[in-house]
Amino acid sequence: MVEAPESFMGDGFMATSLEKVVGLARKNSIWPLPFATSCCGIEFMATMASHYDLARFGSERVGFSPRQCDLLMVMGTISKKMAPVLKQVYLQMAEPRWVLSVGACACSGGIFDTYSVLQGIDQVIPVDVYVPGCPP
Repeated sequence: MVEAPESFMGDGFMATSLEKVVGLARKNSIWPLPFATSCCGIEFMATMASHYDLARFGSERVGFSPRQCDLLMVMGTISKKMAPVLKQVYLQMAEPRWVLSVGACACSGGIFDTYSVLQGIDQVIPVDVYVPGCPP
């Protein structure tokens, strides 16, 4: 539940300062951290680049420090040697934190059914949302 800023509330209105409203919006906005390898990572970079320009929708803030982000977007093939690094990045994130598993490889290992590839990142960290399938 989101706590409202200090204010004076009456019937049908709320009076507070602009700084407190902006602080509330910043406090509750999602800051994604991409953990991208292989194809899904390339497609994510293309999506965030100038051709699609997601900044016009307000999605330009992508963080690259786990301590500042609250959404971990795992995309692409994750090897078993990379699993401890992924777990460490997850543990460095502050609460509340969410994990988004994007692509067939991150969700279930994809076409790489081998000894060296993780068959789903949920073996290492808890996943909140799965987006299966390969990007176009």
